[in-house]
Amino acid sequence: MKFSLFVHMERLDEGQSHQQLYKEFIKLCEIADKGGMHAIWTGEHHAMDFTIAPNPFVTIADLARCTRNVRLGTGTVIAPFWHPIKLAGEAAMSDIITGGRLELGIARGAYSFEYERLMPGLDAWGAGQRMRELIPAIKGIWKGDYAHDGEFWKFPATTSAPKPVQQPHPPIWVAARDPNSHEFAVANGCNVQCTPLANGEAEIASLMERFEAACGKSPDVPRPKIMLLLHTYVGSDEADIARACREISTYYNYFFAWFKNQRPVSQGLIKRFTEEELAANANLAPEMMRTNMPIGTADDVIDRLKVYEELGYDEYSFWIDTGMSFERKKASLERFIENVMPAFQ
Repeated sequence: MKFSLFVHMERLDEGQSHQQLYKEFIKLCEIADKGGMHAIWTGEHHAMDFTIAPNPFVTIADLARCTRNVRLGTGTVIAPFWHPIKLAGEAAMSDIITGGRLELGIARGAYSFEYERLMPGLDAWGAGQRMRELIPAIKGIWKGDYAHDGEFWKFPATTSAPKPVQQPHPPIWVAARDPNSHEFAVANGCNVQCTPLANGEAEIASLMERFEAACGKSPDVPRPKIMLLLHTYVGSDEADIARACREISTYYNYFFAWFKNQRPVSQGLIKRFTEEELAANANLAPEMMRTNMPIGTADDVIDRLKVYEELGYDEYSFWIDTGMSFERKKASLERFIENVMPAFQ
């Protein structure tokens, strides 16, 4: 099982400038690269300080100069916000800039907050349909002289300029949860990214079952890869671990507040939760974070990850977005590289 870092700029309040957040983002990526991680993933989000990532290709182009060995992935671009010709060209250019290190992750998107600002009236179903039309189209554009007459896009014969370094194209990953998404990804030769959020090992096992079932329905397609993305924290002692559980609990309260799109937003920030509001959500309590995610000592995390490896996951992505300070993120990542990863070599 390979290891990667999933990371963005993020903030819950105005305590740090965007410039400082970017410097810290780059430092975490440099640690991942020097520490022998396989890849770095960063995504696309708009108008949300909770996840600051307006164009992952811009970020990846900069990371190409700051790193030497890691693959550089979009985790993920939001399919309905891209025209196929534009996505094919920008991804190909990024593949050239990175020296053939690009991994292209694509998703339908998660936040109605973004849909209603960029494509009013769009819902998750419509976004998913656009993703299903987009992926075959960008493959055709990379191949060249491809014309498209679809439900959402129509254009005459077109060839990507430039074409990617990797042939026939960079690996494509699809963010999948429901069985239909797994089946679409596998049938189209795409790898699969799975995010169980805070739902625990039953969901992690179920996601693998859906992937295996999809592979069974496409026996003529070479078996793709599957990646597990999960919040992770390697603590120094019990007090440190307990603090991490509280911080990740707070993060998930904000995550679902953004997802539900019901709480006031000003200057790109959700109104802060009170301690009483945080305590009221028992499903996201700190103890649930430790129960459902690899949060603990290095040995605790190793034991959890061995289970995921045994299930068949090809890649484990350390989701470091937690609302923690840079210093705490850095310390956990360094402990993960030094004390956890060697157990899988």
